[in-house]
Amino acid sequence: MPKAEDARSGRHLSLIVRIAVATAAIVWVLRGQDWQELGTVLRRMSPWYFVLGLATFVAGQFIIAFRWWVLLHAQKIHIRLPMVFRLHFIGLFYNNVMPGSVGGDLLKAWYVTKHTEKRLEGALSVVVDRFTGLAGMLLMGAVAYFVFLRGQLGAVGLAEPGGADEGGWLGSHGGVVFGAALAAALAVGVVLVHPGLRRRVGRLGGRAWRRGVGLLRRGKAAVVVYCSKPLTMLLALLLTALSQGTVILAFWLLGRNLGMGASLRHYFVIFPVMWVVAALPISVAGLGVLEAGIVELFVRLAGTVAERALALAVCQRLVWVLASLPGGIIHLLGAHLPREIFIDGESPVN
Repeated sequence: MPKAEDARSGRHLSLIVRIAVATAAIVWVLRGQDWQELGTVLRRMSPWYFVLGLATFVAGQFIIAFRWWVLLHAQKIHIRLPMVFRLHFIGLFYNNVMPGSVGGDLLKAWYVTKHTEKRLEGALSVVVDRFTGLAGMLLMGAVAYFVFLRGQLGAVGLAEPGGADEGGWLGSHGGVVFGAALAAALAVGVVLVHPGLRRRVGRLGGRAWRRGVGLLRRGKAAVVVYCSKPLTMLLALLLTALSQGTVILAFWLLGRNLGMGASLRHYFVIFPVMWVVAALPISVAGLGVLEAGIVELFVRLAGTVAERALALAVCQRLVWVLASLPGGIIHLLGAHLPREIFIDGESPVN
């Protein structure tokens, strides 16, 4: 019983921390915005460009779901493609619309085990699929940066666009940095002084370490399986590039409609990097962190007006939410559950 209570406490504490990070990031990105200008930018946007971005993102999700299907087949797990689509959109829904202590990837891993006797391999496929997607986006962003923007980050990123900043980034944001450091020091001090909190943090740390060791072992098993199939992994990376590349292109067209003068190469650097950051469990569905990063990078790398970059970030968030809603309907209807018991290779699930 104490272990169950500790687990619940750990999940609640994690959720509280992620909500706090999301709130701080939202406050950060909204500071000093010209609301009248933001409203003007959004009113000027053509709805057809937004619809194009939404349709492209949905199409990209089908490509990503197909990538997962390819990885499942590498493990000889035979689940029909329509069911893989349904499970993928359920994960998307819980990641983007109902973020909580249970993430979309965890639900995907749980439900895929209902469709196969190879439960461990099915769950591992979700981990490998996530890793492949993140690696593909990082590779895309790194290539775009070194080909198009190398050397610009140091020159542009440490000064405010349109004028000199003698103190650099630290000079303009020193108060925020000092405040964050002071808050962190106070939090550590409270934990060290309070014996109950100290014991709880120790238990949570020990459990996190054991869970991390377990994940490493599972990851090793996945690497052994998939490293023997280099063509499958290459196909997965190519599908990632196809999906994310078309989505970035659609957002570039939407950004141009919003009046952003940033070139396409900026999008191919900023969006993949920020999508990877948003996937980290530091905020609720990357809320606030993603938007703040997009605004800051577009302003500093491309000299974009902050309100236009924020409008694009808001449109992207809305696209994510709208595209994820079908997953909630699928879950409510129970369309993600197997209709019959089967043995792999004999009678695949519909």
